[in-house]
Parts: sequence; C-alpha cells; structure tokens
Amino acid sequence: MTPTPLLIGGKRGSKLARQSPATSKSCADTPRVLLSVADNPSSDLPVKTPELWKPANRQETELLDKLDSKRLPHHVAIIMDGNGRWAERRHLPRVAGHQRGVKAAREIIEACARLELPCLTLYAFSRENWTRPQAEVDFLMRLLREYLKRELPTIHKNNIRLSIIGRESDLPDAVRKDLDRATQLTSTNTGMNLVVALNYGARAEIVDAFNAMLQKARANGQAEFRANEEEIASHLYTAGLPDPDLLIRTSGEMRVSNFLLWQIAYAEIYVTETLWPDFSRTRLLEALLDYQKRERRYGGLTATRSPGERSSHGNRSAAAKG
Repeated sequence: MTPTPLLIGGKRGSKLARQSPATSKSCADTPRVLLSVADNPSSDLPVKTPELWKPANRQETELLDKLDSKRLPHHVAIIMDGNGRWAERRHLPRVAGHQRGVKAAREIIEACARLELPCLTLYAFSRENWTRPQAEVDFLMRLLREYLKRELPTIHKNNIRLSIIGRESDLPDAVRKDLDRATQLTSTNTGMNLVVALNYGARAEIVDAFNAMLQKARANGQAEFRANEEEIASHLYTAGLPDPDLLIRTSGEMRVSNFLLWQIAYAEIYVTETLWPDFSRTRLLEALLDYQKRERRYGGLTATRSPGERSSHGNRSAAAKG
C-alpha cells in the first residue's frame, strides 16, 4: 500500500512537535520532517509500527503528559551497555543480545527523531572492544553492515544526518566503505544528527586532537604552541557539535567508560539498571523527565542556561533508576 505521511515539526504533528532553535552548523534548525507510515514497517520507519508514537500504555501517556517539549536536552549521549548480560540471563549466546540491542537502538533513534532532539550520540564500539573474542568482533562488524544496508534508506528519507566519531582507519575496509557511503548520502540532511561512536576512545580522541594541533603549528612554522579550550574543542572528533546535556548509561554501571570525557564536563548523568536490549521509549521518557527536574548551576549558585539550550534544566548529580 502507499505510505501515509505523518508530519512532525509543524502544527499537524504530535503535541510535542515544535520548532528547533538555532544551533551549530551540524545541528541546524530542524525543518518539517515527513515520516512514512505503512503496513510494512521494515521498509519505512526504523521502528515497527506507527503506533509506537502513540502512547503504548497508561505509563507512556502519563510520561508524555509531564514532559515539557520546550525543555528537552539539545544533545543526548547514550552508553549502550548490557547486551551480553541480557543474553546470559536468558541462557542465550551473546550475539542474541547484540541483535536485540540493535532493535533497541532502532526504537530510541526513532523516538528521539520524533521528539526532534537535534543530536543523539550512541556509543556502539569502543577501542577496548577489540579485546573481545574475534568471533564476537566479526559478528558485530557484520551486524553493523547489515544495519546500514537495511536502515540507511529510512534514515536518509527521514532527513537524519549520520556522523561517525572514532578512529575509522582501524575498521575493516568493507565497514569503512559502507560508513563513507552512509555519511556522504546523509551529509546535507538537516534533521536530527545521529552520531555513532565506532572504534572510539575519549583519551585517543584527545591525543589525536593535540597531535593535529602540533602538526598544524609545525606546518605554520610556529616556534611555540599554546592551546586553549576553544582550540582543543575544534580539533576533537565532535567539532561543530554541542556538548551533551544528558548522558544516559544503561545496565547500572556507575562509570563513563572512556566516553566523551572532554564533552561531558557539565552533562547531567542518568544511570538506569535496565539493560540496553530492554531500554524502551518508556525508559527514555523517564530519563528525559528526570533531566527536566534538575537545576544546572555550572559551578554557580543559581540555575544557568548553557549555550544553545532551550531552557534551564537540572543539577549535576547522577540518578540511578530501576
């Protein structure tokens, strides 16, 4: 059947539809976005059915009613943890957890796009993950390629811009080619910026930034080199992106695992016991509501807006949720 367009971002959208404020060149004003809805979910939305946008139960209805669309974070970053434990608890192979984790990622990407969050960053594969069994690493690379092949048309059609951060040069050639094609195809899209961290490590990112600055200084014949925060930020993988307002970690682990160490200096941290494969739109809404209850002081005595924020948010404590 012919897909039925669902307009979000204008008056005909959900009650959460809004106009995005001006931001950096990588997360520009979000225009109206057409999301196709059809009986065949695999060929349209990144999630299975259009009903997902409607409250699936009373809990979602209550959460959506409480959510202030004008005080949503500008940039959400997520450490997707717990795939292996999810599988082990069900006496399944670890790869089953990774497969289920892809479904969770699809649901969260779609939900964030419908909420019109300008930026979403997902920690997909760290530099330390290479130490896992080779069979598991190979499976993860195949899973990534399969995901891109299946979902890229939908991502592009929904005006989402895909970006990759990390040392891409160390990834397999076939994976790099697929990533290059995906990022080039979506490079001019103006909707949500979906950032995927692959072969990523924050310390490596900072080392790469300083090496790039030193190389530039030498090329310019500078006898001395002195860096400042702005110069360092402009050489990070995330140059041009706003710093995360909210960092979500699943699986209950109270650590940041070498993820965006520079960028999360003032991010709100939300930790949930929920394992990543079980992290649903309901859990996302709970995290956003918790975020909206906080006051962000940035070392001062009164709540302050960060550059580019839509409104004031919360303090810098970490909240553990079940």
